[in-house]
Amino acid sequence: MSSYFILCIIAAYFGILLLISYFTGRKNSGNDAFFLGNRQSPWFIVSIGMIGTSLSGVTFVSVPGMVRSIDMTYMQTVLGFFFGYILIAKVLLPLYYKLQLTSIYSYLETRIGRRSYKTGASFFLLSKIVGAAARLYLVVLILQTYVFSTWNIPFWVTTVLSIALVWLYTYRSGVKTIVWTDTLQAICLIAMLIVIIWQVKDAMGLSFNGMVQTLASSPHFRIFEFNDWHSTQHFVKQFFSGIFITIVMTGLDQDMMQKNLSCKSLKDAQKNMYTYGFAFTPVNFLFLSLGVLILTLAAQQNISLPALSDDILPMFCTSGILGSSILIFFTIGIIAAAFSSADSALTALTTSFCVDILGVEKEEAEKAKRIRLNVHLMISILFVVIILIFKALNSRSVIDAIYMIASYTYGPLLGLFLFGLFTKRKPRDKYVPYICIVSPLICFTIDYVIRLYTGYIFSYEMLMINGGITFVGLWFTPQPPKGEAERKKPIFKINNNNKI
Repeated sequence: MSSYFILCIIAAYFGILLLISYFTGRKNSGNDAFFLGNRQSPWFIVSIGMIGTSLSGVTFVSVPGMVRSIDMTYMQTVLGFFFGYILIAKVLLPLYYKLQLTSIYSYLETRIGRRSYKTGASFFLLSKIVGAAARLYLVVLILQTYVFSTWNIPFWVTTVLSIALVWLYTYRSGVKTIVWTDTLQAICLIAMLIVIIWQVKDAMGLSFNGMVQTLASSPHFRIFEFNDWHSTQHFVKQFFSGIFITIVMTGLDQDMMQKNLSCKSLKDAQKNMYTYGFAFTPVNFLFLSLGVLILTLAAQQNISLPALSDDILPMFCTSGILGSSILIFFTIGIIAAAFSSADSALTALTTSFCVDILGVEKEEAEKAKRIRLNVHLMISILFVVIILIFKALNSRSVIDAIYMIASYTYGPLLGLFLFGLFTKRKPRDKYVPYICIVSPLICFTIDYVIRLYTGYIFSYEMLMINGGITFVGLWFTPQPPKGEAERKKPIFKINNNNKI
């Protein structure tokens, strides 16, 4: 397969994204369009695009590979995701729409205080920029290794070009553009996934029915784990962790909520969340099924698999085992997965920094737009710098550590929002930042001690423990003296009609 042909495919792909950006941003490129798409986004378009945002390039290569070690038990977490999306639609979206929020973290200022607001936004900014850069680094590394190294293009050039392309089609209108570009990328991602599955089926010489039978009879086709409570894959841990992961990583994440807030009404945003939550389940099932088929094919043909699970799918798609054309589909799929996640993260980071840190909504329109453009460029450059630092360190263990640290930072957000929504207490605002910093440190210590003395390894349940510690800390924090601040009732309350 000609490398120049692959380059033409990539160029055409980004050409379409830039064309979409031009048409969506030519009439309105102000901050309201960038932050919230003028609140005119069609809910079904948002729903499709959110699938691409959720499935990063790391997911594209990691989920099929994880089947080797944990079979299909990840589906237990995915089932939890679905119920988490329902809770977001019923609990968080009504709150956000009632307050007409641009940044969801501004709720914390209304409910608790300014320092709580800044703390929540800062935790998001730190987590998202490092996590998004780490995900994009791994994808750029794959593209560099399997595609661009053919032309001896340096890694830093691939990095700069990748970020520059994302910047080009997002800087005008932000959310107003990416709800459409992400829809295209989600469609490409799912289409490429199906094509790769079909190629694996053909390589195994199976009919469609034969493929289904092969999946069902595979020892890796194990979804539920009820027996071993110590296993990190036990159903109870995975299912309830899936619910809380969704609440935090979607419902309390500006990146994911920003598109929902761009819908025309609360009802549309809820329809989007239900549809997206329903569609996300079969998409993950397809990724895991691909992993089962690849492992079966490797066993049939005595193919040696790489030590790292993340390398399994790239190896099959670049070695010619599945045919020469599969590299095109793999390249498009991983670009679609990576950049639908990166463009959304870049837009959300720009929005949060502008609104939460700089307070641009108080500025005159033209000045606020100039600030937003500068911040957008600054964060793009920061992405490049962080990715190049990762490359200089040249260690996947460092990336894993960064993911681990980032996972701890969402716990305080969970605790802050749960406290604000479901209690009447108002803690003294000046203590909140310290509680949110101490809580992850306590969790890290608990994890280390229990692992050392019992061998038990915490999984996603640490997120719930982290949020719980933050909640308890806020509960026992002294309240403001009488007269300094009146105790507030929770802004959110559910009645029998699910109304606020």
